[in-house]
Amino acid sequence: MPLSNERKDYYTVEDFYNSVEEEFVELIDGHIYNMTAPNRIHQRISFNLSRKIADYIDSNKGDCEVYPAPFAVLLDETKDTIVEPDISVICDKNKLTDRGCTGAPDWIVEVVSPSNFSHDYIDKLNLYHQAGVREYWIVNPIDEKTTVYLLREEVSPKVYDFREIINVGIYDDLSICIKDLL
Repeated sequence: MPLSNERKDYYTVEDFYNSVEEEFVELIDGHIYNMTAPNRIHQRISFNLSRKIADYIDSNKGDCEVYPAPFAVLLDETKDTIVEPDISVICDKNKLTDRGCTGAPDWIVEVVSPSNFSHDYIDKLNLYHQAGVREYWIVNPIDEKTTVYLLREEVSPKVYDFREIINVGIYDDLSICIKDLL
């Protein structure tokens, strides 16, 4: 039975995993959040950025892996929270399971859609920080800005225009210009 049609006050991780696979939802603190289908520019950015990161990892024979959405991330096994970031970069392969990732990815990228603006900037930022994600990017095609949080360093976020080059925090020699991905 689909999660979105059930009438429950609280959902568990098992409810999430037993739901219909075609649904695009997230589970945060036991509450279901329906996600809207991404638009074309969202998908273009997400695809091209995933490809750029994967190409970098492959060319450097890196150990990290890139997973675009849909990809379930169980940030903390003690909480009923599963998110599906647009892009997850996981460097500890022990976190990978047949269901997705258990634990914090090293780098998460969310591409903002008009319907999930505050979800990415507030709710997920807090979740990712508490879980131990090292780097979090919010790519906003509406404003053509990318906000970069280096969460382990506890520094203020930096906001980049799409035409600016962004140095990736988890890699010493990877730089990305979002405008080049459009």
